Formats: sequence, C-alpha cells, structure tokens
Amino acid sequence: MEKLEVKGLNHHFGFTEILRDINFTLEKGSVLSIVGPSGGGKTTLLHLCAHLLDVEEGEVKNSFESSSFAFQDARLLPWKNVIDNIALGLLADGVKKSEAIERSRTIALTFGLEESDFEKFPKDLSGGMRQRVSFARALVVKPSLLFLDEPFSALDIGLKKELQSVLIEMIAKKEISILFITHDLMEAIRLSDEILLLKADPGHIVKKFSYTLPQSERDDKYVYGESAKILQDAEIIDTFELELR
Repeated sequence: MEKLEVKGLNHHFGFTEILRDINFTLEKGSVLSIVGPSGGGKTTLLHLCAHLLDVEEGEVKNSFESSSFAFQDARLLPWKNVIDNIALGLLADGVKKSEAIERSRTIALTFGLEESDFEKFPKDLSGGMRQRVSFARALVVKPSLLFLDEPFSALDIGLKKELQSVLIEMIAKKEISILFITHDLMEAIRLSDEILLLKADPGHIVKKFSYTLPQSERDDKYVYGESAKILQDAEIIDTFELELR
C-alpha cells in the first residue's frame, strides 16, 4: 500500500530549531492538510516530505509511485509557452513529444484555458491563468501524491472554487492523495480528511481534526458550520492568536 510516513522529524536552520518531533502518516487516497500561522514551519515541512530539503533528523518514507508539486507561485519557465510548460514533466518522464503535447492540450482545456492561450508565454497570462497552468503541469503526469504549497492563497474566490472542484472530483475517484499546507481553515475543511495543527517556535503538531463526510458533499453550509466550530477550539485560538469575544 502506498503511503507517506513521517517519524520523529526534526529540522534546524543553523542554530534555529524549525520543526520538532513531527509524526504523521498519509494513506493512499487520503487528503491531509497542515494548518498554522505564517512562519510556523509549514513550507519547510512540506519541502522535507517532498525531498526538496534533506532530512537531517528523523524519517520521511514515501512509497507512492510518483509525485508532483504545485507551489504558491506558478513558477513557469518564461521562455516556454503554455503547452510547453505543462508538458515539462511528461517529457522528463520520457513520454513522446507528440503524446506529451496532446495530453497537455487536453488537460489545459480541463483547467479552463482556451486554445487561443496555448501559444502564450507566462508574461502574457494573468495570475489566475498562470496558476491554472501550474496545476495542469502538476496533474498531467497523473501523480499518486500531490504536494500543494498554499496554491490557492492568491486566487479570487471563483477561481479558487473552480480549481478545488477539479481536485475534489479526483479525490472522489480515489485518483490521488494530497498533502498540502495552508493557513486557511475553511480551505482545509473543504478538502481534507485530516487536518494537523502546527504550532510555531518550533513547529510542532498540537492537535488533529478528522472529517468523514466525502469532499463532494461538503457544501458551503457545511464548511461554514465546521469552520465556526473549529474557531472555538482552544488550541486553534492559541495557535493563531485569535481574540474571540
């Protein structure tokens, strides 16, 4: 069974302790989010799990067959057009160029891009369009595990819901497992089977929240209701330094 296991993970930058004793398991077909305030070590933790940083203390065992990453900023290559940016991972995996281009065109349309956009370069795209391309690039390779680094934070609410709907459809079909970080509790509730609360200085997990209702059935009323509940939690209030009256 494919899974991601993190055991006893610690991390330092120089003499500064960033993460302390992180432990969790992401099972195949599940969505796990890590929430916490800015500067708490969330991105560092995600990078360690994706092996973008070296693990110094503890273990990160990833048995998923394949993985990809979508960042907070699109990180497109400025000298390549939309389709060539999307096709990068496929070509790196040895897929024939003709097939890579065809698959890239198909998924570009799925993510709301028009054929007239295909030859455009990143400088010609809006921020939302660049993020569509970034998601398409991450998903066209059909990863078993998707790492998400606050990819919705700079998007308007309409585009955010549109991209989340694509992911929810994939989640419902058990086509993907997701580990993502966010400071948006509503976003985490909408997408996650399990939420880990990361408290800062150093980053450590203080609480876990679980949700069993399928993501496809979580309408706005459900998300708002669960958000209201979680905002009353003492650990949430303390971690985010909320002052509720």
